[in-house]
Amino acid sequence: MIKIGVDYYPEQWNKKEWERDANLMQQTGVRVVRLAEFAWSKLVPEEGVYDFDWLDRIIEIFEERNMELVLCTPTNCPPLWFYEKYPETIQIGRDGQPIALGIRGHRCYNNKVFRQYAQDIIEKMTLRYGHKTSVIAWQIDNEVESNFCCCKSCSDAFQEWLKAKHHTIEAVNEAYGNNVWSGEYSDWSQIKPPFGSYPLGWYNPGYMLDFHRYAAESIAEYVDFQASIIRKNIPHAMITTNTWMCEHIPDYHKLFKNLDFVSYDNYPTTSIPEDSEAYYSHAFHLDLMRGIKQKNFWIMEQLSGTPGCWMPMQATPRPGMIKGYSLQAIARGADTVIHFRWRTAVSGAEMFWHGVIDHSNVEGRRWSEFKDLCDTVNELNEVEESQITNQCAMIYTYEQDCSLRIQPQTEGFHYYNQMKAIHHGLTSLGVGVDIVSEEVELEKYKVVILPTVYIVNPKFVQKVYDFAKNGGIVILTNRSGVKDQNNNCIMEQLPTVYRDLTGCVVEEYDAIGFKKVRVQDKNGIIYEGKQWCDILLPINAEVLATYMDFFYSGKAAITYNKYHKGGAYYIGTVGNKALYRSLLKDALEQGGINYFENLPETVELSVRKTDKVNYIFLFNNSQNKQKFIFMEQTIEMEPFGMYIHKAIKG
Repeated sequence: MIKIGVDYYPEQWNKKEWERDANLMQQTGVRVVRLAEFAWSKLVPEEGVYDFDWLDRIIEIFEERNMELVLCTPTNCPPLWFYEKYPETIQIGRDGQPIALGIRGHRCYNNKVFRQYAQDIIEKMTLRYGHKTSVIAWQIDNEVESNFCCCKSCSDAFQEWLKAKHHTIEAVNEAYGNNVWSGEYSDWSQIKPPFGSYPLGWYNPGYMLDFHRYAAESIAEYVDFQASIIRKNIPHAMITTNTWMCEHIPDYHKLFKNLDFVSYDNYPTTSIPEDSEAYYSHAFHLDLMRGIKQKNFWIMEQLSGTPGCWMPMQATPRPGMIKGYSLQAIARGADTVIHFRWRTAVSGAEMFWHGVIDHSNVEGRRWSEFKDLCDTVNELNEVEESQITNQCAMIYTYEQDCSLRIQPQTEGFHYYNQMKAIHHGLTSLGVGVDIVSEEVELEKYKVVILPTVYIVNPKFVQKVYDFAKNGGIVILTNRSGVKDQNNNCIMEQLPTVYRDLTGCVVEEYDAIGFKKVRVQDKNGIIYEGKQWCDILLPINAEVLATYMDFFYSGKAAITYNKYHKGGAYYIGTVGNKALYRSLLKDALEQGGINYFENLPETVELSVRKTDKVNYIFLFNNSQNKQKFIFMEQTIEMEPFGMYIHKAIKG
């Protein structure tokens, strides 16, 4: 069953409000409530003193109304008495000092004392509530990030990680090229987390990439630690953790590897940009989340009102956004969408991150739209068992992202931006795409897109060659094949290991940043490029577009090379929307994938499939009405409206 839910914080409200809120939730159509993610101090007000009575009561209130629950381990926020007694459990920042208390997320994931107390509260919660059928899932912690703590526990853990990987100090020095800047280590004790005020790009790139790898594995191990406790006491438990695109992004594939499903905190923009070249849709984020485990996922926090907490308040959600953005998530694979939050806080740092109900305590416009959403989704039960399958894949890896953050290539050049640009080109043509890891089998796809494969993974390279050899179409972009797995540059002409596949080499490159360059295709149509220009020398490849500016005017910017039964495109610049749309149409035709050329740019198409029915979702992700012909029907859509078409197979 597709479900709509809310995040609720009973510990922040007078108990007199609880039943009123639960009654209104029930009337609204809420099916799921998430509880207890920040409630550790309420559950354990003093060391050795436990108070579960309030949580028992709120669970009982929701059970009486046949509502399901997600319980969270409250380990993001240990009580202040705990930090006072055990200050060694506080994270240490890059400045070597404990981070300031009073916000959240202060704990060191690796500290043994913290782990003992975390295990204690998880044990007590799971033993107390593990038998309850109303508890349909458990969430671990809250929005965990890659572990950048610099305390002694984490320094020791990093050193042990390096020993397991490299075995000897000599191997570390060789891998990092530590003969630069007299950087050779002579003892493991000299290898620390990146202390100091230096930008991370000033450190040795090989060392920094290893630290990112360690940090990602460290947080994944922490999540697995909690999951093992839950599974010991509740073998049948469904377990997840919620994630988002934070500063220290975890390796999503490692983070969720041993969990049952992916959960994402989804906050699409409430201000549609005026720049027609901006990429604002969260369709990319949602496809990325679905691709992590290649199956449907949950939204654990969904936009419900005006965002405002760590930054000034943004625009309030326009009519249609609350419902439309939720249905967009469902269209792209979300089976449960839980809204943050039911009631807007009246105290604390998040009091202006608005929920479904405002401080006024009145069921206003957003509540009415939320109720309409619940009514709509509660009639979509037949979509429950559907999945999304696509013929096109885009490869995403944590290491590419990290390496490009460590050494930014030019102004405005970002890994995600290139991914979003190509993703938008596909969605504008009504083509679905799976955003997957290098581990995925490619045979089920017809077109595979490799945005900026900067770090070379030899096993994956062979997989790509085999895919093209057997008839697959590959799309490569600039800054591919640049570095080996130690984050050191490869001494060959770019794109190095992909040279035979692309049938071209990079003569030279120009990091143009925010400058613009004109690019003309073989039909004489002119597009715009920016940020990066690979000046290509075709060997076997056909030239599809050339530069029109700078000293490389007339030189190849985009090529296509036939490779055995398949072929490979190479995009040397970062294009505008029109460039990607044109190029992708050609690639889709080469791959034998149908597309919808007359679909309005802002209308997103997604298909959820069962054995008997295809559910076609059309979402108007804009603040303008749309009218167009689709499958011989005239479709009229309101801003942020969703049209659902049921197509019976056979």
